[in-house]
Amino acid sequence: MKVMVTGSAGFIGSHVVESFEAAGHEVSGLDLRDGADLRDRDTLDRLLPEVDLVVHQAAKVGLGVNVADLPDYASVNVYGTAVLLAAMATHHVGRLVMASSMVVYGEGAYDCAEHGRVRPGPRSAADLERGRFDPSCPVCGEAVRSAVIGEDAPMDPRNAYATTKLAQEHLAANWARETGGSAVALRYHNVYGPRMPRDTPYAGVAAIFRSALEAGRAPRVFEDGCQMRDFVHVRDVARANLAAAEAEPVAGGLVAYNIASGVPHSVGQMAAALAAERGGPEPVVTGEYRLGDVRHIVAAPGRARAELGFEAEIGFETGMKEFATAALGTP
Repeated sequence: MKVMVTGSAGFIGSHVVESFEAAGHEVSGLDLRDGADLRDRDTLDRLLPEVDLVVHQAAKVGLGVNVADLPDYASVNVYGTAVLLAAMATHHVGRLVMASSMVVYGEGAYDCAEHGRVRPGPRSAADLERGRFDPSCPVCGEAVRSAVIGEDAPMDPRNAYATTKLAQEHLAANWARETGGSAVALRYHNVYGPRMPRDTPYAGVAAIFRSALEAGRAPRVFEDGCQMRDFVHVRDVARANLAAAEAEPVAGGLVAYNIASGVPHSVGQMAAALAAERGGPEPVVTGEYRLGDVRHIVAAPGRARAELGFEAEIGFETGMKEFATAALGTP
């Protein structure tokens, strides 16, 4: 199969390229680091002829710094994807596997003892200032228990990155319906591993902690450190892309999959694991918060297992041990 990978020189994209090449596929790449802009139609017209499948990883990632980032997120993630899909239609490229994210869900799923499954709204600044980090039932205001979230949960994006990732999914679904193409959205949970970009507010929390430790600083853990995430290794994510590419395509629509380890850990546990592997310094729990953050988001990965045959293979302890000393990438 002839495959074009966008974002091919990036953290996840470079691992995806290696995975596809190891499986015997012919891979071409497009990456801004190499001077190839996804938003440039002439570049796409040059690269897309005879391509069978596009694996779309290129994006501006992270929560960003402030609202001044909005135009860049919209330009790269939304407009760039629109240009790509239009060019794919012109060149009759009928298959797309795209990187989406768990951030499209907003807050995770929760159960209330009285009202069952509920979806809390955004946490208030007043609650966060008081150290009340866990959400409550939106009906009765009582405590709720975190539950796993499936792909059919309502979407609730809460920052610029999340909004643009959901827009990418909608655009891909539009393209698939109008062209009869096949679109797969892989909703990555917290990806970590070698080549994560260092020292940038747009990186994941694992890279921020790792960069601090490398500089001899204690990782600063926001809230109380108990917020739950599913940390999935980048090589497993690359395998998920390959599994989606090699699965039987479903024409005329978009299918979404949670890509996760299935074994959640707290942010504090992750910081402690990295610090222990590097010999300190110990993490510092600060009580700070970001309004764009959610409290708990834990994945139900069963659909990917059932339909793609994908299961994560690299456990938390093994992955963090490697990541503690692995080479980081440039921002």
